[in-house]
Amino acid sequence: MLPIGKTTKQGKRGILERLDAGEIVIGDGGFVFALEKRGYVKAGPWTPEATVEHPEAVRQLHREFLRAGSNVLQTFTFYASEDKLENRGNYVAEKISCQKVNEAACDIAREVANEGDALVAGGVSQTPSYLSCKDKTEVKAAFRKQLDVFMKKNVDFLIAEYFEHVEEAVWAVEVLKESGKPVAATMCIGPEGDMHGVPPGQCAVQLVKAGASIVGVNCHFDPDTCLETVKLMKEGLQASKLKAHLMSQPLAFHTPDCGKQGFIDLPEFPFGLEPRIVTRWDIQKYARKAYDLGIRYIGGCCGFEPYHVRAIAEELGPERGFLPEASEKHGSWGDGLSMHTKPWVRARARKEYWENLKPASGRPYCPSMSKPDGWGVTKGARELMQQKEATSEQQLKELFQKQKF
Repeated sequence: MLPIGKTTKQGKRGILERLDAGEIVIGDGGFVFALEKRGYVKAGPWTPEATVEHPEAVRQLHREFLRAGSNVLQTFTFYASEDKLENRGNYVAEKISCQKVNEAACDIAREVANEGDALVAGGVSQTPSYLSCKDKTEVKAAFRKQLDVFMKKNVDFLIAEYFEHVEEAVWAVEVLKESGKPVAATMCIGPEGDMHGVPPGQCAVQLVKAGASIVGVNCHFDPDTCLETVKLMKEGLQASKLKAHLMSQPLAFHTPDCGKQGFIDLPEFPFGLEPRIVTRWDIQKYARKAYDLGIRYIGGCCGFEPYHVRAIAEELGPERGFLPEASEKHGSWGDGLSMHTKPWVRARARKEYWENLKPASGRPYCPSMSKPDGWGVTKGARELMQQKEATSEQQLKELFQKQKF
């Protein structure tokens, strides 16, 4: 039986020290989806003003991920660039400010990270400025404004995550490298590559040449698709004789029917995705596949709850030498069910049962897959040009006319 509990702190070794030593680093999960379901984030803008308005909710989710086994707590700064906080009628930039949102996110993450052996990663993501064809200088200025806060708060390393275009991701890495801290970069792309058709292998090469020490993917696609994409990135790096650590933080939704744009093209996005949620056992399989592929930074993104992170930690417990604190209340492969009152449930207290289960959805008239919207809209398209004003009724009417059921 593996020991349960925190590892001993050794002066909090950095992210590259851990990865260079061959250790497994477990990331956290998805904040915007988890907090939207809890009533603290608004679907649509998906911005993180909860760090100021509801810090206790953000703190609690960090704490649950830490207890589940996360070694890294990302600051809740997804979509926290100033241009995003004022986009389409958003009040946050004016009434709270970009600086306060980012500062609060850093403070909360550090407070919880100090309760365990976790590092704090400051994160930036794609911007409305880039999608609206603003120039490199203006886009970089948005990243630099967040970086100033991350430096002031002395985060442990930096992540450029959730980029659909490698060009913008490279710009982000270049800015983050100004800090002198380690930089990770993940793109929200699948095997087809970025939205301009740059293949995953070439995306990885460009990110490493820009200065990223860790590269991979996050969001938009399910675990299997993300691993396929990281494999292509790994092959691209090997062909170019470049080295970097690999990272994977997929969705916790099954998305075999996604197009190039990922799950945001699915008609169920974002309010009807629950039937697609992956099980904890799916995530154990994902963790093993990721490890076997050579990925050592393994986490999750939208849909990933603490129990999913715990599944990663439990599957890779033998390699890590210990289990997370949350495993105190979770028997290996359901063995806690041996205590159940019903005999047929006690019979499920074994790996063979859960490993081979094919879960039903309970929805007899629903299809197993959907047809993605596939509008093909990306940087420069009229419909994607961003604005400070709220979306008008006329703009919505035009979109409604274009949408097909």
